[in-house]
Amino acid sequence: MTQQPLRRACLGAALLSIASVALPFAADAQNAYPSKPITLIVPFPAGGSTDRHLRIVAQDASKTLGQPIIVENRPGAAGTLGPATMAKTAKSDGYTISLYTQAMLRMPHMQKSSWDPINDFSFILGLSGYTFGFTVRADSPYKTFGEFIEAARQAPGAIDYGSPGTGSLPHLLIEEVAINAKVKLNHVPFKGNADMQQALLGGHIMGQSDGTGWDQFVDSGKMRLLVTFGDKRTTRWPDVPTAQELGYKVVSTSPYGLAGPKGMDPAVVKTLHDAFKKALFDSASMDVMKQLNQEPAYRNSQDYKEWAQATYVKEKGLIEYLGLMAKD
Repeated sequence: MTQQPLRRACLGAALLSIASVALPFAADAQNAYPSKPITLIVPFPAGGSTDRHLRIVAQDASKTLGQPIIVENRPGAAGTLGPATMAKTAKSDGYTISLYTQAMLRMPHMQKSSWDPINDFSFILGLSGYTFGFTVRADSPYKTFGEFIEAARQAPGAIDYGSPGTGSLPHLLIEEVAINAKVKLNHVPFKGNADMQQALLGGHIMGQSDGTGWDQFVDSGKMRLLVTFGDKRTTRWPDVPTAQELGYKVVSTSPYGLAGPKGMDPAVVKTLHDAFKKALFDSASMDVMKQLNQEPAYRNSQDYKEWAQATYVKEKGLIEYLGLMAKD
């Protein structure tokens, strides 16, 4: 009679032991990242070039992660509204991340911001960037970028160019060239590149600095591309030199990548990094980048953060020089 209770007690102890071992595994399975959909904020309108690329990359990354990635467009404040709002309101659990652009490193210098572009973010990886170039009309007397700069040297302030806005990267690129070349150019800001293209074609400005909104006009022979600003010549216009090889010491593709709120678990960051890196180099991503005149600009999490820190310091110096710093 005493064996039955003893048998029951032993069985109970064994079940308790099994349960205690199984519980951590059950908890790990329940907490495995990701266990639900991820939101990716794109701070530009749907259908634009960057949105197109991010949707392709997100679609492929979701296959690796095993969860949907929901792209949410939050345009505003020159591409800084979405990431800044995420940094202030989202949990650091990896379920809300955002596209992070170079504008994030410029805007806090130009206007008072409630967010810190470095300390309020967890950097995941660098993805790609844009092709910037300087174009003139096909019948312009300037056959090379050197001739354009030399004209400015001979007539300080009389040679003008357009950009898509004061403080935009195309504006800052040419001003940095002018500083290095020790010339004075007359900057004409526009509200967007459509107006600027028409102004150049109509002969109202002598040249323009912009992303590849000019590609169709260059390829159709209406504009001449004098220089690009990447670290190497483009595959589409291989005969056009870079500003760096011409000796102007200016390189920029306005790199963009992904970041989350500060304080993210390094293991979660690595999971996201690995999935998006794989997607970046997938054929679908490479195809859309080719269509957009872009190339991969991959940086791992640490390199991407270090790039952001260095660029933030550099942007301040140039914006100060141009008198565009926010007033106290």
